[in-house]
Amino acid sequence: MKVDGKCSCGFIAIEAEVDPEKVSICHCSDCQTTTGTAFRVSVPAPGATFRMTGQPAIYVKTTAESGNPRAQAFCPKCGTQLYSTTPGDGPQAFYMLRVGLLHQRDRLVPRRQIWFRSAQPWVTKLGGLPRDDKQKDTSHLR
Repeated sequence: MKVDGKCSCGFIAIEAEVDPEKVSICHCSDCQTTTGTAFRVSVPAPGATFRMTGQPAIYVKTTAESGNPRAQAFCPKCGTQLYSTTPGDGPQAFYMLRVGLLHQRDRLVPRRQIWFRSAQPWVTKLGGLPRDDKQKDTSHLR
């Protein structure tokens, strides 16, 4: 499936081919920290299909359990997370694209969850929470 997307400010644009069956949710503590939330949704894209305009900022993070370095790419202007890959110059074998930046995110349904032992206990209970179609007035919170 061909996917494309842009960061929040439009400085970085990405195109790639992905297999929708490989979309995953990661609950590891590194993903919780870097996203600022409970998990991250990603899909691998072969390096041969990956195209990008703009130059991302890269932060090399040594993963907690394996000790392997991962290059975390994000927009240097707006901070949108783009992908992770193996550190190094030049094309990589694959890129783990952040599904939230892709225009096709509604069709990229997670097929598995990884590092579930680190999942926040409340994530499995979200279906029972009250729902609103949009954010209500929050001026009373100020």
